[in-house]
Amino acid sequence: MTYAGILLALPYEASYAYIVPERLLDEVAFGKRVIVPFGKRKMTGFIISVSNERPSGDFELKEIERVVDKEAVFNEDLLDTARWMASMYFSATGLCLSSMIPSGRRESEVSPFFEPSSFRPIETLSAGQEHALSVLREEKNHMYYIFGITGSGKSEVYLRRAEDVIAKGKQVLYLVPEITLSEQLSDEVYSRFSGRVAILHSDLTPSQRLKSWHVIMSGEIDLVIGARSSVFAPFRSLGLIILDEEHETSYKSGNAPRYHARQVAQYRAAKCGAEFIMGSATPSFEAWKLMREQRIRRIDMPERVGSGRYPEIRVINTIREKRNISPELETEIRKALKNRRGVLLFLNRRGYAYGYECNTCGAPVTCPNCSVSLTYHKKENRLVCHTCGYSSPPVDVCPECGSVDLSPHGYGTENIEAEAASLFPSAVIRRLDSDTKGKGRDEMQRMLHDFRDGKIDILLGTQMIAKGLNFPSVSLVGVLNADSSLSVPDFHSSERTFDLLHQVAGRAGRYSDDGLVLIQTRQPLSPAIRYAAENDIESFVRTEMDMRKRTMFPPFTRLINITVRGRNEEKTAETAEEIENLAAGLEPQFPDVEIFSASPALIEKKAGYFRYHVLLRSVSMPELLSFTHILTGKLHIPSSMYLEIDTDPVSLM
Repeated sequence: MTYAGILLALPYEASYAYIVPERLLDEVAFGKRVIVPFGKRKMTGFIISVSNERPSGDFELKEIERVVDKEAVFNEDLLDTARWMASMYFSATGLCLSSMIPSGRRESEVSPFFEPSSFRPIETLSAGQEHALSVLREEKNHMYYIFGITGSGKSEVYLRRAEDVIAKGKQVLYLVPEITLSEQLSDEVYSRFSGRVAILHSDLTPSQRLKSWHVIMSGEIDLVIGARSSVFAPFRSLGLIILDEEHETSYKSGNAPRYHARQVAQYRAAKCGAEFIMGSATPSFEAWKLMREQRIRRIDMPERVGSGRYPEIRVINTIREKRNISPELETEIRKALKNRRGVLLFLNRRGYAYGYECNTCGAPVTCPNCSVSLTYHKKENRLVCHTCGYSSPPVDVCPECGSVDLSPHGYGTENIEAEAASLFPSAVIRRLDSDTKGKGRDEMQRMLHDFRDGKIDILLGTQMIAKGLNFPSVSLVGVLNADSSLSVPDFHSSERTFDLLHQVAGRAGRYSDDGLVLIQTRQPLSPAIRYAAENDIESFVRTEMDMRKRTMFPPFTRLINITVRGRNEEKTAETAEEIENLAAGLEPQFPDVEIFSASPALIEKKAGYFRYHVLLRSVSMPELLSFTHILTGKLHIPSSMYLEIDTDPVSLM
């Protein structure tokens, strides 16, 4: 009799033995999916072994019902990666393997408009591009970081190096934060790489994605381009991994397993001896530390390709300003409109006003499901929660003091749109943010093309317009309320503010030398804003790194965040305290692990669930992982509670 060892997508570590019926003997093989009975339900399992020896133990074995795949969908390399992920991210191997295999789940998008640079070959390289390629071709290192400003031509360096590796019979993975497939991009990629390309994008159906998966496994593909989950592509002979825009937080999964594509890519590259190239204009602090320690070879590309120059940046102190669009910004917008140049206005806050408050007691109107303020949307005349989606008409009576004197406070993109329309009545103005996303991708793509073609004069929006977009006509970028993200109580806030300002500044003057960026802020002396305005990333990193080192936060330590979710606030808090007490009992065995007291999450209530967390910190990742595995092995969480374990969290919200 033949038996199969099978992993199931269950939240605990276990493999199960099933009998292979005679009718399926020719179909069952390692790497395929099968349907098996499990209790009273049917589940999809993953075959990890086939043997003629009956597993030891006195228990009844059930039969496999059917085989899902004609060909294997995973190999030994992916199984090994799943086991590593289970240890690193506290998610069972079966769940990790299930998250790798194409199943129709869409990527978490940075922006539905992210467009990689042209894949059409460039005949003449710049001096910076030539230098970068010469360093890569020395082949003395396996890990490189291309630190190049926006517009410096990093993409062409990636692609030339990919051609080198493919010429040696190896395969290449090119990871981007988000990819929108266009006919032009498709034609360029297929032409440049002789059609041996798989582009894994978010519009593929599950069957199309699985078809690409099988072609990659067969070795018929030289280059795979895709977003986060493409890091699991089943290569036969991987020779190079490229991670573009390495700093992007979208490379971190928000659901279990909470993996980071950068870490998985680094593991896979090391395991198979592949070269690993990362790149960004604003490297993450983790990457900065690795470069300083010379564990990654740094390659600088400080100049833009062609006629483009880094824009002039001015800071406008708005602490006494009563208008949203300052007089100085208004003047520069009028100049740009007169010269028929494009204008981008950036505000990282959608809606008309980001608060609806009582003018008597000052209490904000909050979401009943989340511990966040509701945002007022004037067009719909509704209060909306941007965390869970709850909405309601504006309230008439303050729930705290009973006053009827309530009104919107602050401002969002809707408000700016109305003010801009009043100041520039003859200009064509359009708004792009998550609220307009409901119009559909095609409509928003049309809006972007219209802006690129000069049919729209002013485009305003949130992070969607800050990155990845390339508009030759844009000469002016206005950043409103630049310090809004600095008030977020997270140690990443200054880094994120600097990155965003640096990236949005990169939209101006990409093809000319007259680019101008105006940053409106109430905190002009903040290092994030001051150094972004001076285009001095090295000084910012040095200042922020010194602060991180003094406070012992990443990248000088590693964190694991254990979050408990529950409907009952008291029981949730009690469960978190029990975790803290259990952790304290283990602490003497692990002197390098520090336990932060159980406390409410920064957003204490989200979508009806109360959230408490226990933060663990250590300078030693192996010790931190060992500590947490022992801790979680001793936990007995009530069935009404949910546990989330996040290794190296990118946000503590």
